[in-house]
Amino acid sequence: MFELLDEKPEEDNGYVEFVNVREQEDGTLEETKERTGVWAWKHPHKVDGTVTYKKMEGGIVFDGVDFGYDQSKMVLHDIKMFAEPGQKIAFVGSTGAGKTTITNLINRFYDIQDGKIRYDGININKIKKPALRRSLGIVLQDTHLFTGTVMDNIRYGKLDATDEECVNAAKLANADSFIERLPDGYETVLTGDGGSLSQGQRQLLAIARAAVADPPVLILDEATSSIDTRTESLVQAGMDALMNRRTTFVIAHRLSTIRNSDCIMVMEQGRIIERGSHEELIGRRGTYYQLYTGNFQEAG
Repeated sequence: MFELLDEKPEEDNGYVEFVNVREQEDGTLEETKERTGVWAWKHPHKVDGTVTYKKMEGGIVFDGVDFGYDQSKMVLHDIKMFAEPGQKIAFVGSTGAGKTTITNLINRFYDIQDGKIRYDGININKIKKPALRRSLGIVLQDTHLFTGTVMDNIRYGKLDATDEECVNAAKLANADSFIERLPDGYETVLTGDGGSLSQGQRQLLAIARAAVADPPVLILDEATSSIDTRTESLVQAGMDALMNRRTTFVIAHRLSTIRNSDCIMVMEQGRIIERGSHEELIGRRGTYYQLYTGNFQEAG
């Protein structure tokens, strides 16, 4: 307990903010408090005191990134990759290959030892951490629900969301049908981390929570590995709806769910050893081919 109290707050030297904007007819961007669905990076320039706005598109680049949780032992080695706005990038590989570590670095939960990570061309060290994290939606393997109504739990993704926005998010995530069957629908009170719900239902609520936040970039640590097949198709459809037109990073456990990714990164011991589309990687008959065919034999 005392160790936790003595923990120093993480440093944040960022100065670029993430704001809602309205696009004018002449193409200029005007900052607004309203939720417009159009986002921009607000970049103050200390030298001349001016402020510029750059439209948020969702492009992310890793340029020669090295990282280790401990300085003496590197976990990632010379990671080079780029995600164009709206692309779906999948990571596959054995446990401990470094897949989750990459997504933790995009969030700046840890800082890298070498290389650069750029978000829409901006070094992420220059972006304020709360702004950076607000631009990212995350659906993890473990879903944590709070004591409160179903509506409250969805609204946790965006605290000022209206009831209508929460219901629309639940419909997008395919959660609406099971919520309507609960004793009090959206006003059903959940307790004990949503213990009365199945794993799949909790996952659908997590997707609805991400949907109501409406983030430009998504990180999905796919959680379909412990869900039955019928529920998996529902969860997958919810995820597909959420990924539409957003830059998405998917950590894949069931390889059947990532066939339609724009690019698949195969990781081994902190390195990207293969990359390409599903068809390209199957054609090479390398590590991905072995993982994919082995995956289906296990599933069978």
